[in-house]
Amino acid sequence: MSDIIHLLPDSIANQIAAGEVIQRPASVVKELVENAVDAGAGHIQVNIKDAGRTLVQVIDDGKGMSETDARMAFERHATSKISSADDLFSLHTMGFRGEALASIVAVSQVELRTRLKGTELGSHLVFSGSNLESIEPDACNEGSIFSVKNLFFNVPARRKFLKSNETEFRNIINEFERIALVNPQVALSLYHNDTEIFNLPESGLRQRIINVYGKTLNQKLLSVDAQSSLVTVSGFVGRPDSAKKRGALQYFFVNGRFMKHPYFHKAVMQAYEQLIPQGEQPNYFIYFTLDPSTIDVNIHPTKTEIKFENEQPIWQILMAATREALAKSSAIPTIDFDVEGAIDIPVYNPVKETASYKAPRVQVDAGYNPFESSSYKKPEFDWSKLYQDFEEDRSAVSQDSDLTDALLPDLSEPVADVGEAAAADSSTGLFNDVSNPCYQYKGKYIVTSLKSGLALIDQHRAHVRILFDQYITNIRQQKGASQQMLFPEVVEFTTAEAAVLPALLDDMHFIGFELTHLGNNSYAINGMPAGIENLDTVALVRDMVSRAIETGCEVHEEICESLALSLAKAAAIRPGKVLSAEEMDNLIATLFSCPDSNLTPDGKTIISLLTDDELEKRFK
Repeated sequence: MSDIIHLLPDSIANQIAAGEVIQRPASVVKELVENAVDAGAGHIQVNIKDAGRTLVQVIDDGKGMSETDARMAFERHATSKISSADDLFSLHTMGFRGEALASIVAVSQVELRTRLKGTELGSHLVFSGSNLESIEPDACNEGSIFSVKNLFFNVPARRKFLKSNETEFRNIINEFERIALVNPQVALSLYHNDTEIFNLPESGLRQRIINVYGKTLNQKLLSVDAQSSLVTVSGFVGRPDSAKKRGALQYFFVNGRFMKHPYFHKAVMQAYEQLIPQGEQPNYFIYFTLDPSTIDVNIHPTKTEIKFENEQPIWQILMAATREALAKSSAIPTIDFDVEGAIDIPVYNPVKETASYKAPRVQVDAGYNPFESSSYKKPEFDWSKLYQDFEEDRSAVSQDSDLTDALLPDLSEPVADVGEAAAADSSTGLFNDVSNPCYQYKGKYIVTSLKSGLALIDQHRAHVRILFDQYITNIRQQKGASQQMLFPEVVEFTTAEAAVLPALLDDMHFIGFELTHLGNNSYAINGMPAGIENLDTVALVRDMVSRAIETGCEVHEEICESLALSLAKAAAIRPGKVLSAEEMDNLIATLFSCPDSNLTPDGKTIISLLTDDELEKRFK
């Protein structure tokens, strides 16, 4: 029997590796920009076309490469960052695994123009699917220009399953922001279809955050600074009043590398305990600096999950540093024993105070007697006039005797019958002549009877279902009632949110929102759906956009449902609102007319039924 095991060709091996390293166009941007940062670039420009499908170009003014290095850089496992296994525990650079360029060139067409600093002539290399097509001298600027064209051109399935342009561009923005936040010393710019998206000059860390996310964030940041022999924690956390339910800006960086760490996230959340409402998330930009030998970044292909050797001590330091930052802003009350410079309040001395201040004396006339003389005079009254008026009114009363008999109850009837009649009248008045009376329990649940038993209805969830069906119908029929605002409000979005918003504007218009683009990621809210006048319109629009981004909706129907659900939850009646009998009847009748009255759009129970059999078992 012949041998069947053989080595894969490099081109196939690179394509397999590309499945882990290059997942989407944003992965290409991440790898190329990180390489530019490692090359010592002072300015990096990223050009994107068609959300990275057509072109991803990264221009830097770094050290550049020689012709030999430029050719070797595209080989598998080729790297300049490490030379031995010990270097894995002292990493100070980003792209070290040596598979980035090899994976990129395996699934795209790549052009590289590079010139080493101090040389007069550079190199121009052209690749197509791991095949070197040409290499020739080139008179280019110092640094490197990577042009990645037609990503996944030789893997049709991968290209077919890319998300929409809005989603892929938003992923590119996220990766760009992560690199920009951790490298404020580097000037970065981003262009999409020849439109400038970011132009970030070299600045400090706080200014870089403001340049990325807007000036409104400046007043909401609190400095964090904690130094120890184990770790140095720095950065910023958001004020408690700036916490949001969705779309919070939460970033961890360790030694200049972005990471995701749920354990450290709990430390920050515990510091905000009882300062923010349940379900809301604070903003934070926290940077860890520690010995590279105490962390392991080589546990995930994307290198965003990092293992720490001393997680618990760092957890305690992080929580203490966050609490200290919040205490400085008076968000947490503290006990201050430093009395230097305090106001000197004198101690109360009762002897001294009594001597200097005396109570006022009240003058009383002791000889006054109010019963000695009385000014009361008995009024004069003609009783005959009263009798005369009574005789005149008797005739009128006798004429209305039939009406009086109708109004007065028959005293000959038993008392029990009178009570039953009163109870019947009372019942009729309370429930507005309905056959199934409704009761409201604790301002949250509606209790009513059905044929199958006793039903408990969550009034908030029921209203969410009703409003959701109405909004979905308006979107599908492309009509919605909009109420014009007397004073339009301005809402500012982040760059990632603004990239997705054009795909949502039509559906938001059909719901009832009218938004006008003002430039610089700002929109004016000129109209809103009728019935939500008491809500914060700006916060509502932000929540709708954030929910659409978090759910990652790609299909138009899913986007519509996400927008309708956000608006329905915001506009529905709150738990604790007291409803009249008529309002409860209308709510129940409208709920049962919905196609699905048992569950909310997000799958929560609306009606809990207690059957007759269950009631009988409870009373046995």
